Amino acid sequence: MNVLVLTTTFPPEVRSAALLMWELAESLVGVKEKIVSCGTCFNVTDQDPCRICADPARDGRLLCVVEEPNDLLAMERTGEYRGRYHVLQGALSPLDGIGPDDLKVRELLARLEASAPAEVILATNPNVEGEATALYLAKLLRPFGARITRIARGLPVGGDLEYADQVTLSKALEGRREIS
Repeated sequence: MNVLVLTTTFPPEVRSAALLMWELAESLVGVKEKIVSCGTCFNVTDQDPCRICADPARDGRLLCVVEEPNDLLAMERTGEYRGRYHVLQGALSPLDGIGPDDLKVRELLARLEASAPAEVILATNPNVEGEATALYLAKLLRPFGARITRIARGLPVGGDLEYADQVTLSKALEGRREIS
């Protein structure tokens, strides 16, 4: 059914609701067309590279690996971290059929080969999948020679970074430790 039929054959309240829904649908399509994945860090953005990757003031010696774009936003809200990011787009979960090939692991390795940071901070969620992902990455990244750290506890086990408050995330960043 098109908008012309809706505007001429239905009562005013239905027409008004239908037009609002039509405008909403058009807006959502517009947003979907403008949102892309950053070719460097794989964050969602409206420009490539994203504002974080394009910022020359960011410390290229630090690379924080997170599972999802919302985790990156949570880290940014702390105001404590001024390095760069890599978004895996998920976590290892063999029970759900998610392996390394389903994540942005190859891209992370290529990125480290191109410009090795001094430290890689593994900021995956403190749950079973996040821990498995962090341990897998630590083993995989060790040959690159960078210091590999894990964000400190202080976040509830089984929780998600995107729901943590700024103070908890700040303390977790301050207390990060090397994975051995």
